[in-house]
Amino acid sequence: MSQSLITMSYLAATILFILSLSGLSHQETARRGNYYGMIGMAIAIIATTLTLNGTVNAYVVLILALLIGGAIGAVAALKVEMTQMPELVAIMHSLVGMAAVLVGYANFMETGSPLVGAEKTIHELEIYIGILIGAVTFSGSVIAFGKLSGKINGKPLLIPLRHWLNLGLLIFVIGLGQVFLEQTETGGGLYPLLIMTFIALIFGVHMVMAIGGADMPVVVSMLNSYSGWAAAATGFMLSNDLLIVTGALVGSSGAILSYIMCRAMNRNFISVIAGGFGTGTGEAAAVEGEVYPIDAEETAQLLLAAKNIMIIPGYGMAVAQAQHTVNEITKLLREKGKKVRFGIHPVAGRMPGHMNVLLAEAKVPYDIVYEMDEINEDFPNVDVTIVIGANDIVNPSALDDPNSPIAGMPVLECWKGGATVALKRSMASGYAGVGNPLFVLENTRMLFGDANETMQAVLKALQG
Repeated sequence: MSQSLITMSYLAATILFILSLSGLSHQETARRGNYYGMIGMAIAIIATTLTLNGTVNAYVVLILALLIGGAIGAVAALKVEMTQMPELVAIMHSLVGMAAVLVGYANFMETGSPLVGAEKTIHELEIYIGILIGAVTFSGSVIAFGKLSGKINGKPLLIPLRHWLNLGLLIFVIGLGQVFLEQTETGGGLYPLLIMTFIALIFGVHMVMAIGGADMPVVVSMLNSYSGWAAAATGFMLSNDLLIVTGALVGSSGAILSYIMCRAMNRNFISVIAGGFGTGTGEAAAVEGEVYPIDAEETAQLLLAAKNIMIIPGYGMAVAQAQHTVNEITKLLREKGKKVRFGIHPVAGRMPGHMNVLLAEAKVPYDIVYEMDEINEDFPNVDVTIVIGANDIVNPSALDDPNSPIAGMPVLECWKGGATVALKRSMASGYAGVGNPLFVLENTRMLFGDANETMQAVLKALQG
């Protein structure tokens, strides 16, 4: 394959990746964006494969690797539920990080490199930085996967003098880098590289363990950015322009998403990464009051009497796979002349856009799905709000209690409406481990049980 054709293929793949990111920014074009990304990746893989001047054995190994990786991806796509998408994204980020580490060591151990002088020094620096970013991404993503899947406690692990520890590790890693570059001049450098890798792995674990459950959505997008920069570093090591561009696209878009999410949660990005949130300065206020239960029949009567209805989905709806039933209720209420809208928090479902994807899967009309900023001021005009498996995103303590772990986070202010019906399995706190005063307000009613089963009962009552 000629170099000019390879360059054109890489350019076409780059354009498709940009179109993919653009498509994924809107629900209406998200499916098309996925297709663009798939085609772009196929072109990239084929073009890269044809650039190799290896033996038949090399191509056999490559094809086997592609088949194994493709099979794992296909099985994951078929078996993983939408509710498991956040942790799947986290664990996929870990694979990108590990790939950067392995490629870095392979490049370091490669003999016969023609590079000399400044070019050799720059190449060794690329290896060092690539392994550093990859190791932090790998271990941090594994911990994020554990927290998101519930295998690791979501509470922050805050050790004494943690900020000084992080600063000390950073300075030590920079010093090791200098030692590494000096030793590579004489054919050494392995031991500084191994020590740095170990420190980077520890740093990734410590960084994510210190972040509370309320801020985990930011961590997911941050690790997405890290994985992009790890891929870009791998591209520099392999002298692959497409990998550099693609990694930069993912890294920059992940960083921008993290910034947007921090703004949406009233967080400071540096403070989140440093583990500054997830804990208050004192004890959070205890939730006291009487809970008012309601049944499906009474909920149906409330909805039939209401004119303006708001539905707020949360992670509990995703777990119960209740989105299809919710869509049936929505269609029925709209046929009866009710105004029905959905209010979506930027981080609902533990990952940006998670609720939007679930609602799109159930074919909920795009034009009745609103972001928090678009509908928060309208809650005083809402007759009934249905909160389906959400806790932290409708918690008044975010605004009222400065000691709450979610203090300062903008939330959907549904308590300002006429009545709120909250669907939950129990009175357990949400992902951030915070009690919710909403559930004991006089205009709140609790509908206990599995979200899908209770919504099916409400649907039956409405049909009757």
